[in-house]
Amino acid sequence: MLRVNSVKIRISENNEKGYRKAVVKKLHLQEKELLSLEPAKVSIDARKKDDIHYVCSFDIKIENEERFIKNNRDKDVIIFKKNLYRPFGDKEAASKIFEKLCSFVNSNKLPRPIIAGSGPCGLFCALKLAETGLKPLVIERGEDVDSRKQTVAGFWEGKPLNTGSNVQFGEGGAGTFSDGKLNTMVKDKDGRMGEVYRVFIENGADKSISYINKPHIGTDRLCNIVKNIRKRIIELGGEVRFNSCLTDIIINDGKVSAVEINKREIIKTDRLILAIGHSARDSFEMLQKKNVDMEKKSFAIGVRVQHPQSLIDRSQYGEMYKNLPAADYKLTCNLENGRSVYSFCMCPGGYVVNASSENGRLCVNGMSYSGRDGKSANSAIVVSVSPEDFPSESVLAGMEFQRILEEKAYNAANGKIPVQTLKDFKENKASEAISTDNTPDCKGLWELSDINSFLPEFMSDSIKMAFPGFGKQINGYDNDDTLLLGLESRTSSPVRIKRKDDFQSTNIKGLFPAGEGAGYAGGITSAAMDGLKVSEAVIRSYGNFT
Repeated sequence: MLRVNSVKIRISENNEKGYRKAVVKKLHLQEKELLSLEPAKVSIDARKKDDIHYVCSFDIKIENEERFIKNNRDKDVIIFKKNLYRPFGDKEAASKIFEKLCSFVNSNKLPRPIIAGSGPCGLFCALKLAETGLKPLVIERGEDVDSRKQTVAGFWEGKPLNTGSNVQFGEGGAGTFSDGKLNTMVKDKDGRMGEVYRVFIENGADKSISYINKPHIGTDRLCNIVKNIRKRIIELGGEVRFNSCLTDIIINDGKVSAVEINKREIIKTDRLILAIGHSARDSFEMLQKKNVDMEKKSFAIGVRVQHPQSLIDRSQYGEMYKNLPAADYKLTCNLENGRSVYSFCMCPGGYVVNASSENGRLCVNGMSYSGRDGKSANSAIVVSVSPEDFPSESVLAGMEFQRILEEKAYNAANGKIPVQTLKDFKENKASEAISTDNTPDCKGLWELSDINSFLPEFMSDSIKMAFPGFGKQINGYDNDDTLLLGLESRTSSPVRIKRKDDFQSTNIKGLFPAGEGAGYAGGITSAAMDGLKVSEAVIRSYGNFT
């Protein structure tokens, strides 16, 4: 196979016919010589507004590839081999390993592994364990995705919060009510990212996620995908229980021996995968009481910022925006006060959603559907915070910090999403009116307020200092009628549950901290990849089967 890089494609020819035409021209081939073609990377080059085009890489097959490479001096053409996900060798070797593993587990009457959490990390870990025949049990405090959608919709309309099933908890995890972004900075030398994309596509995602720059699924499609993955786990002999919260871990002689569910049911296990998510605060408190090794970590807090999507599109693409997908952006600013302010989880054509999970506390997130066709763009604009900013020396001090700010945000707008114009935010006064051209696009009730009333002064000041620079990068970003909505406080886990090279806890055998909640991932793809890593570690923990 050959990889052909840096292929320029016109906006009007972003299709298979246009791809073949461009590759044939670049390589000076005849059409019949191009045996096959698959996109490997497709991104928009908008650096020159009068020459916006796609830049692509393709994997192709032609006859006599080595001879072609020898005679072709184009540095954009190389012989390429994909990194396949084969942690236990080829299919035949893996099959023998899994057969031996299952025989060992069954003959020794070992309990099945239990996975706490059904977000991307938990689902992918469970799927891979189920494929080996280990028949894992997944426990999830929230509801199945269909019930969860109804519960969340009711909350957004004003019904009481369900603290067990909400935007943070339930089948699919927090990512279910998001943009469904799949981009990650994690390297893929072992093929795990490709495997994550393959599983998503197999369960309903569009094939384009494997090659478009900054791929996303959208909350509407993601709901069906996670449901299909759950069905596959069950088909393979696994079990998934909803409304089943991990309330205790029974530890004997430094080893996991059982778990408690809903404070009443005890299930024996010697392998517990903690894929609990970044908002499982009661679980963090339980782990602290069990003396599980944890440490504080840095994260970020801030607000959501909303603009008309057309403003972002015009700034990024010029008048070509009508022929292109909704534009996104990435902003960062390092201030003289030592703080970093940056955009996070940008949602083109999306909504700001009430993402609260505790009574009397409020936080928000961003969400987009697969079409990204809403009239507004939103992104978190957050400020880096570190343990030095936290209110105590407790390992859970970052969580305490989140809770303090979320309580203030809840009280600032009577439990509704606080909304303020940028002009009023700068002037430290509550907004009394907003422009009809940029009204809040929210899932959840909102109310005009003063965001300064709940942000720490260093955070408010940092955000104010960053906006002029952002306005220079995106025309109109710092307009007076720009909307700020708060509080964005769940950017990542406030703790890291320490683990060794074998992925087990540093002080509890059989406990496998995993994913975003444990501090080892950030986003859907990296969480799913960590789920794969942990599944491999669990398999290896049974003995020398590899």
